[in-house]
Amino acid sequence: MSPLGNIFRTFLVENSRRILLSVVSIVAFVAIWFLIALLLREIGSHLADFVPYPQDVGRAFLDSFRRPVPILEVGMQSLMWNSLQRVVIGFLIAFAVAVPLGLLMGAFTTIDYVGRPIVEMIRPIPPIAWVPVFIIALRGFWGPVAIVFIGAFFPILLNVIFGVRSVDPVLFDAARTLGAKRSHLFTKIIAPSVVPFMMTGVKVGLGVAWMCIVAAELLPIRGSGLGNFIWVESDFGYFDYAFAGMIVIGILSILTTGVAELAERRLYRWMGMK
Repeated sequence: MSPLGNIFRTFLVENSRRILLSVVSIVAFVAIWFLIALLLREIGSHLADFVPYPQDVGRAFLDSFRRPVPILEVGMQSLMWNSLQRVVIGFLIAFAVAVPLGLLMGAFTTIDYVGRPIVEMIRPIPPIAWVPVFIIALRGFWGPVAIVFIGAFFPILLNVIFGVRSVDPVLFDAARTLGAKRSHLFTKIIAPSVVPFMMTGVKVGLGVAWMCIVAAELLPIRGSGLGNFIWVESDFGYFDYAFAGMIVIGILSILTTGVAELAERRLYRWMGMK
């Protein structure tokens, strides 16, 4: 067997229980979905029009990659690419700003006193509240990017701050006793301790980013994305395509989170933590 085949076989063996339970849960979810759709039609509920059968959604999902989707007349690949670009750019900007700011606010009380009131004033505002402002001010591409930034920024920032403050003070005292400089405290103590908290913030921030992009793209903007696709298809009664768009968002969210988990494992290995 080839090396790639051995790796795949090892993965299946080591994760067999996890894979089995995942398959069972998906099958159960689809079965319950089918039964609900069937029940709504049997009792003649008006909600039946809004809950398509799973097989209809699966057919719409495949068709959206084969031919232009109804109404918008573009391919699913284009919609995915537009949304993915906005999410990745907005998230990377949020990460680049939130991590150093979180380290500074967590380590220095003066910076925390200055930044905390602003953070606590803006943080409770839902990202969706910024949609009209950013879409009008920044237009089609950068408006949704800014909304993704707002959504992803605070989970990363707060987790990094919490990570810095969770470092055992004994470690700082021991390092200073051994003659460590302030820069060494950051690189040898704070940074390794913050990584698990930071990665938690990254994964939470990615989930929020995908929720934000749907809200940001509900308005008709240049370069329509998945959010606008779901809204338009629902508005015209193509609920099978709308559900297919939701599934695409779920898949993209899983993939981006998987990339974050892979980066987390690589980072731990590089830092000698695991």
